[in-house]
Amino acid sequence: MTGVRLKHQRITEVLAKEIRGGRLPAGEQLPGEHALAQRFGVSRTTVRAALAELCEAGLIATRTGKGSYVLFDGRPLDDHLGWAHALAGHGIDAHVRTLSVRELRDDELATQLALKEARFMCVERIRELAGDEVVVSYERSFLPLVPGVRDLPSRGLGLESLTDVMLRAGLRPDHGEQRVSGRRIDGREAELLRREPGDWFLDTRRTSRAADGSFVEHVVSLLDPDHFQLTLEFG
Repeated sequence: MTGVRLKHQRITEVLAKEIRGGRLPAGEQLPGEHALAQRFGVSRTTVRAALAELCEAGLIATRTGKGSYVLFDGRPLDDHLGWAHALAGHGIDAHVRTLSVRELRDDELATQLALKEARFMCVERIRELAGDEVVVSYERSFLPLVPGVRDLPSRGLGLESLTDVMLRAGLRPDHGEQRVSGRRIDGREAELLRREPGDWFLDTRRTSRAADGSFVEHVVSLLDPDHFQLTLEFG
């Protein structure tokens, strides 16, 4: 028991020093238990003990109910600011091609999201890996028609990321939910994804809301299961 105690104390001291020294800035998510276990050459049980001490010291905070997250080629993605930021954070070189930006009415989606307004700005995009040009996702983002978003069809996105456009328009995600299922793609989707009709893809639907509960974004994504996975955590 003494050995385990010393091991997790050592990890606590190293991480506490990195946090206090600014190497791990405030608000930055710590690496996962598996990554920390590999880094320090210990078990995940030992890592959990160290994290518990950091939490008690007020240096980190755990988010209960996180539940699930998406992996890309084995790497966890924090996609609350969109796939572009999540992939770039792992050094994954992916290009986005915008297919259309248009205003539309979707009464079914408005009912689903409990919104009075049924008109949205819909941004349709595909994402492909640089170099081999493999398309790994097809995405449709539905945004509220607020200033800074309403004029997107006329001015276009250009080289801007949609996330940056949203933040400038005051659309700041704070919380939400994401649902994941799997289905076979249809003919149009197969053409966009450069696959065969009937191929199997992950279908994710993420709804983000601001701190006050107001609607920020609803994203429907088809993700290539050769690269993306869903991981569930429990316990």
